[in-house]
Amino acid sequence: MRITLEADYAVRIIDSLAREGKRLGAGMIAEQTGVTLRFCLKILRKLGQAGLVKSFKGVQGGYELVREPSEITLRDVIEAVDGPILIGRCLDGLACKRVDNPQVCFYHNAFADVSEMVRDKLSSITFAETRK
Repeated sequence: MRITLEADYAVRIIDSLAREGKRLGAGMIAEQTGVTLRFCLKILRKLGQAGLVKSFKGVQGGYELVREPSEITLRDVIEAVDGPILIGRCLDGLACKRVDNPQVCFYHNAFADVSEMVRDKLSSITFAETRK
């Protein structure tokens, strides 16, 4: 299982805002993270829709975190971009293709357990930890 490049960049963007602790312009965020400006803006839009960042227009415009870094988890950021963390396709709400009842499928249940462990671990890591 791998997170997408977009989610990886989103983590970098939130980390940049958390480290700076102030409003940053999209150009500065792109420069600090190594993400192209166009892709950075696309990711910032998703992070805004997820309630993680707020945008400001005008000369003093830019982006800043909506919550404290200690209140934003890796899970929040990854799911804002990639959607729910599910390591098996059969877990996405569609019927498991292996059996009529996915709850009796060994692999469905194993993937569900592992997905929950990954979500729990990512929920325990905040952006305040990068300041240590």
